[in-house]
Amino acid sequence: MPDPTEHSADIKVFEEPQWATPYTQASLIQTPQVAPNQPPHQRRIRSFVVRTGRMTLGQQRGLQVYWPTHGLELAAGPLQLETCFAKAQPCIVEIGFGMGQSLLEQAQKMPETNFIGIEVHAPGVGKLLAQAGDLGLENLKVYQADAIEVLEQAIPEASLAGVQVFFPDPWPKKKHHKRRIIQPPFVDLVRSRLQVGGRLHLATDWQPYAEHMLEVLQATPGWRNCSATGDYIERPLTRPLTKFEHRGHKLGHGVWDLLFERQ
Repeated sequence: MPDPTEHSADIKVFEEPQWATPYTQASLIQTPQVAPNQPPHQRRIRSFVVRTGRMTLGQQRGLQVYWPTHGLELAAGPLQLETCFAKAQPCIVEIGFGMGQSLLEQAQKMPETNFIGIEVHAPGVGKLLAQAGDLGLENLKVYQADAIEVLEQAIPEASLAGVQVFFPDPWPKKKHHKRRIIQPPFVDLVRSRLQVGGRLHLATDWQPYAEHMLEVLQATPGWRNCSATGDYIERPLTRPLTKFEHRGHKLGHGVWDLLFERQ
């Protein structure tokens, strides 16, 4: 689990990837970006931080070789989902896919579904692109950008079959709760991008965050909880079990899945 004390909310990744610096993503980082005339109280609090870090040759190769075929640019504007992929079929967006193993597995096992992954960290983007490209997957594309900006600027309204957010940073300290991505404005935005009947799937291994997620969604109009017990669901087979999660199960750690449907 990421250490929340290391996070800062104001660092942002370039929207257009830069591959010039070997072994490092330093060229992807820039200092806080705030519109000059934007008052401090209107600056959006981000739920992530982008830190400098080393990239392997394989990750760099993924970015260099497969970005043209599998990468999506926020600057290109709204997506045409009907023509964006090789086939026009239902589309699921995953926010914060990390190193991408679960998303890759889903795309392999569900060829009848298109997937868009959103991640700010270059090593994870590079690794996923390398694997997806080498496998020849045509139903997976990637943004390296802020997920809120992608949803607002690139995803058409009522266009998605699903949105999934697995193991987001729980920001456990009370003073950091405002940085949690699952907040009323976020779930309202997600709902506007889902088709009627589209589903939001969340998962966390931090029980207080699971309770927070449940409270937010239950208090937000336009959602139906798919849980028969009115709270959480068993992990669906469509959500792969991660190595981290598997180790957690052996240690007795809990995981909470939530599934809500847009009405």
